[in-house]
Amino acid sequence: MKLSTRTRYGTRLMVDLAQHYDQGPVQIGNIARRQDISIKYLEQIIIPLKKANLIKSVRGPKGGHMLTKSPDNIRIGEVVEILENGKNISHCVKDPQKCDRYSECKVRDIWEMAADAMYEKLNSLRLSELI
Repeated sequence: MKLSTRTRYGTRLMVDLAQHYDQGPVQIGNIARRQDISIKYLEQIIIPLKKANLIKSVRGPKGGHMLTKSPDNIRIGEVVEILENGKNISHCVKDPQKCDRYSECKVRDIWEMAADAMYEKLNSLRLSELI
């Protein structure tokens, strides 16, 4: 399985914010420079994380972005699930009705078990453990 660039970069963004958690809002340009990710791409990644209430934005000259809760309270699986748009590693697991072989497929259950195992591991890790 391959995680999307959005997820890999988004996790790096979250780790960066966790590293600066007690320092107030972090400007996106600083994150972009430290993580070697374009500002435009970071702005796109931040949107679903804000909707999920993991990041908040602060306006003004000393504004920026910050975590809404402690890095101890954010699980890596939560971040990955948001950025991957769900816990499924195969389209047939996410939406079985779109698969013509759904009723007789013997492999679909394997993909579902694999996704469950991966997210169980990812949810056992907190953002604070990466800083």
